[in-house]
Amino acid sequence: RAATTSVMIGAAALFLFLAVGPRVLGYQTSTMLTGSMAPMINAGDVVVSVPKPVSELKTRDVITYGIPVEDHRVETHRIVEISRNDNGTTVIRTKGDANSGADPWTAALQGGTVHVHAATIPYLGTAIRVLREPVLLQGLMYGAPAVLVCMVLVSIWKKEPGVNSPPVTDHRR
Repeated sequence: RAATTSVMIGAAALFLFLAVGPRVLGYQTSTMLTGSMAPMINAGDVVVSVPKPVSELKTRDVITYGIPVEDHRVETHRIVEISRNDNGTTVIRTKGDANSGADPWTAALQGGTVHVHAATIPYLGTAIRVLREPVLLQGLMYGAPAVLVCMVLVSIWKKEPGVNSPPVTDHRR
């Protein structure tokens, strides 16, 4: 029973951290898909980023941003160059710590803030990716409710008559 309670509390805390926390507290989470930032952030780690004013950015900050090329995927890399255009736009160049060279693009940061690395949670992203596998996802989607129903039925059938049940009264007259 203690193990089940611990698992349920852990699952609820994880849900609050990943689903509710970013909307309420303003941070964002993302799963690192490659080893480009190793050893600081490895593939499968979850990156927690917090907003920081663009005007306060400096080289060596690790940021999470949408790259300006291809599919505009979200990238977490270190700033290696930073400059400000005449119109006030901040332009950066980034590089993964494990990569030999800088990224082949420059990015103009839009808006007043950008998300900066605050914490790394090792392996959590790998666990999330495993849970998203179709076979496991289907098993959890149908298996978890089935297990819950079975547990409820067993607890109902296991009760002995007269134990923790109200007295039976005859209301016929």
